[in-house]
Amino acid sequence: MNLQQVVRPNILAMAPYSCARDEFKGVASINVDANENPYNNGLNRYPDPRQLKVKELLAPLKGVDVEQIFLGNGSDEAIDLVYRVFCQPGIDNVVAPAPTYGMYQVCAEVNDVEYRAVPMEAETFALQIEDMAAQVDDHTKVIWLCSPNNPSGNAYPQEQLEGFLQRFPNQVVVVDEAYIDFSEVPSMTSMLSKYDNLIVLQTFSKAWGHAAMRLGIAMASKEIIAYFNNVKYPYNVNELTQQEAIKVLNDVPKMKRQVEEILSQRAILCELLSSVKCVEKIYPSDANFLLVKVKDAVQTYFYLQSQGVIVRNRHKVQLCANCLRITIGTPEENATLYNLLKDYEA
Repeated sequence: MNLQQVVRPNILAMAPYSCARDEFKGVASINVDANENPYNNGLNRYPDPRQLKVKELLAPLKGVDVEQIFLGNGSDEAIDLVYRVFCQPGIDNVVAPAPTYGMYQVCAEVNDVEYRAVPMEAETFALQIEDMAAQVDDHTKVIWLCSPNNPSGNAYPQEQLEGFLQRFPNQVVVVDEAYIDFSEVPSMTSMLSKYDNLIVLQTFSKAWGHAAMRLGIAMASKEIIAYFNNVKYPYNVNELTQQEAIKVLNDVPKMKRQVEEILSQRAILCELLSSVKCVEKIYPSDANFLLVKVKDAVQTYFYLQSQGVIVRNRHKVQLCANCLRITIGTPEENATLYNLLKDYEA
């Protein structure tokens, strides 16, 4: 992919903001460059603008170089940066399957970029590849693919995702893997060295159990990540988040244990819900949630809410009529949910 033809001309021409600590290597004995309060309270200094200590722990886990990682304020920052780096407002467009994660369209609208949603296959949520290809034109800069997909829960085969990268070498293909740790389908990070038009998004919010930390991950070629770093705000990830991320990354076994428990509970909850009268269909899931079709999603949603249980009502989402998205909880939470639904039509 020729980045000079894909990146917005103003981004190619810009002189990025640079702080003194971007330009300095090593450990300084005195910091009098950033107009900070000199009295140490642990947070009086600006955080590392490139989050190197976090990236140095993350890189070997993901099988990529430090320079191939961008860290942002949740994956939403990376999603927004994709638009700001590649898409000219009022001119370019992006293509995505529907239904999928809603922030792709929200960020498109914020950035004045045409969003072309292509319906999936109604029963299986399979990608309609030829229909998506028909929407790609000379002004298509990005193809969004969420795998495992939200809200349907299904992951796309790796060979299918690779097919997009091969078929659309002049477009940026973003594979959002927020739920990849719950799937048997391997991550597309192994393809980063092969395809320079690939961006892989991941997060600390799901399997790592740190949604409140707000730390998202984008992995791509060093050139793409360099553009992300040029456009992002200088200190986009605060010091408390960086410190907590280091703690999290030093306890990988804990994350893996929790993922195993969630997968076990996913199977148990799926079996329990299949016996509930109001449940009509449970879609296969590669994520930490189930998409469940019920007789009346709106009434069931408000009934559960009245009992203090919040699920996600997806009834108005394309192809998701009468569907609720239910996150896998603790064994006790799952049992409570099941009992409430079992008693709902008793």
